Amino acid sequence: MVAKKKRERPRRRPVHALRLRETPSRKLGADMAAYFDLCEEKLGFVPNVLRAYTFDETKLVPFANLYNQLMLGDSGLSRLEREMIAVVVSSINRCFYCLVAHGAAVRTLSGDPALGEMLVMNYRVADLSPRQRAMLDFAALMTEDSHRIGAKDRQRVRDAGLSDREIWDVAAVAAFFNMSNRMASAVDMRPNDEYHAQAR
Repeated sequence: MVAKKKRERPRRRPVHALRLRETPSRKLGADMAAYFDLCEEKLGFVPNVLRAYTFDETKLVPFANLYNQLMLGDSGLSRLEREMIAVVVSSINRCFYCLVAHGAAVRTLSGDPALGEMLVMNYRVADLSPRQRAMLDFAALMTEDSHRIGAKDRQRVRDAGLSDREIWDVAAVAAFFNMSNRMASAVDMRPNDEYHAQAR
């Protein structure tokens, strides 16, 4: 009796576009190459989310510009508050990349490692100001149930001291990270190792 030959499973080829660590950076234009150099100078590394977009600079440029406007540009929200929104949205969406990267930013900006951990796990256990709680409640509502947002929800944030412009910025940051979380999860972006050790 001839033994049946065991059927071999086909070996999976690495899908380079979906595995960030295997995605080579393409040649960048002068402006974006200078921006990557600035990241190296300021941070000591280029965030992997930027490297992930190097396959198409026409997508990388608007992504980086929008991120910089939302997170670093003029706003009534502090940089810490914007990072807190990023972490709360990413926690609800269970985005590994953004939780690691922006959790590190919260630890760095606040000087409070415990705050970073609380926001990652459950922002409701954190000792927050009424303004911050209202802001994060609104970002959470946007993430979980945006079609239910009504006038009373916006008024609740106003009553906590945020202007309409600041409510716009809360919404814009939350919306950006809802998009970014989904992209990061879909293509398996991995956070830079450096983030894990920051502000510990």
